[in-house]
Amino acid sequence: MQSSATVLVYSDDANTREQVRLAAGRRPAADVPPVEFVECATLPAVLKRLDDGGIDVCVLDGETVPAGGMGVCRQIKDEIFNCPPVLLLIGRPQDAWLATWSRAEAAVTLPVDPVEFADTLAALLRGRLAVEA
Repeated sequence: MQSSATVLVYSDDANTREQVRLAAGRRPAADVPPVEFVECATLPAVLKRLDDGGIDVCVLDGETVPAGGMGVCRQIKDEIFNCPPVLLLIGRPQDAWLATWSRAEAAVTLPVDPVEFADTLAALLRGRLAVEA
């Protein structure tokens, strides 16, 4: 097992980024490595960090302004080679179809439910780390 996993968290809201960190904890499941978070509040920061490499999963806030996580997800799926899986934070369950449109691998609603979020993040990490192994 790799020593740690890197999770990019994109939101213009510091409270949302904190919810994500707290919900995931240091290790979202016993069978995945501990996670380290890279926080981004702007689209240019996200693109630069993804270009630098080393990101295992992206958590994108669909409610971010001006570049919402759904549009960002669709953009990075087109532009980033071997794009990491994306967990999209959506405002309401009815927005799940938009997560599908954006090509996100998973979606959870805000405010973040810690158990649902940790389970979903762990599943994406398992898939990503299995591909890299």
